[in-house]
Amino acid sequence: MRYPALSECLTDIRQAFDILLSCYKANGKVLVCGNGGSAADADHIVGELLNKFKKKRKLDSTIAAQLPAELRDKLVGALPAISLVAMSATLSSISNDSNWEVAFAQQLYGLGNRGDVLIAISTSGNSTNCLNAALVAHAKGIRVIALTGKGGGKLAALSDVSISVPETETFKIQELHLPIYHALCADLEDALFS
Repeated sequence: MRYPALSECLTDIRQAFDILLSCYKANGKVLVCGNGGSAADADHIVGELLNKFKKKRKLDSTIAAQLPAELRDKLVGALPAISLVAMSATLSSISNDSNWEVAFAQQLYGLGNRGDVLIAISTSGNSTNCLNAALVAHAKGIRVIALTGKGGGKLAALSDVSISVPETETFKIQELHLPIYHALCADLEDALFS
């Protein structure tokens, strides 16, 4: 194992994979949120899901047949995902009209559907905007995967699965989050684009 510190998280990582795989097999989507460096991770995860990660993914044959070859050959299969941190006008509107603490919850309320998955990233596990998003997720039948630091904070209790890495310093937590979500993205790609 390249990251021995993550051995204690393997069961939770496998559960997260199962949740994500079920979501995609049921034509759901993944929505991701976080603050600061975790916001960058949210965008990173969405990029890996929407675009190829390790291999070229085949397009849906029905759609591919309707496209000109020069376009078809440049596209790859995608796993639907939305970064709740990427829409700056929406985020500033919600933050101005209500407050930052509901910025992710409001977007999740509008964009999320039963059967989707929320990945909430909070190194402390206590980011109020992530906690509020998790509450809305459960109210809408959206499963929650948390990526946190040691202990999981309040977010662990609001999650279907919490991957709480064994670190307490923010940068060390973030360093361990990356191999986790890379593994999840790679395994999803292998399972859904064999």
